[in-house]
Amino acid sequence: MPPVFAHGALRLYLLALLESGPKHGYELIKALKDRFGGTYSPSAGTIYPRLGKLEEEGLVATESAGRRTNYHITAAGLAELNRRRDELAGVENDISASVRRLADGLREDIRSNMRGLRADLAATAEAARTAAHAADFRVPGGRVPPEGSRSLKEAELMLQEFRDDLRTELRLHARSQPLDPVTLETMRTVLEQARIAVRNSLKP
Repeated sequence: MPPVFAHGALRLYLLALLESGPKHGYELIKALKDRFGGTYSPSAGTIYPRLGKLEEEGLVATESAGRRTNYHITAAGLAELNRRRDELAGVENDISASVRRLADGLREDIRSNMRGLRADLAATAEAARTAAHAADFRVPGGRVPPEGSRSLKEAELMLQEFRDDLRTELRLHARSQPLDPVTLETMRTVLEQARIAVRNSLKP
């Protein structure tokens, strides 16, 4: 896969991100992740060496903010950014192209994973249906035997626990960062396939 940033483009984009105000390293990483819609998140090993180089060149400066180090653009950095505005516009276009490319790759990965998941769910549903038929919980007259009632309650409890656990996980995640489109699409696909598998297992 081609690199996300061309040579020298990331350092220029970091200057652009700092133009709006001081930021610490994690904020810059998060800003880049948000710009890419969650399809790319640079590592600390990618960001901090470039920030260090920018500081050496006098284009950014640092200041302590508690336990964090904030970076802010200097007058020389702003002059560099203004001089390269046209180049920055090209970087933005390249980012948009990278987002589309990365999203296409992720969608293909999701489709591939979903094909395997569908096969696994179908096999599990078929095995459960076979086991249920072998046990034959049905009784004449359409009454639900005590065993069937207990099974229904167990199934409802499983659904409730699944919902509560996943809802807690989602809320904890949302406190630190928003859900990205890829996660939402994965959830939508997985839940729909699970719904289909359960419905198929209910068929007589």
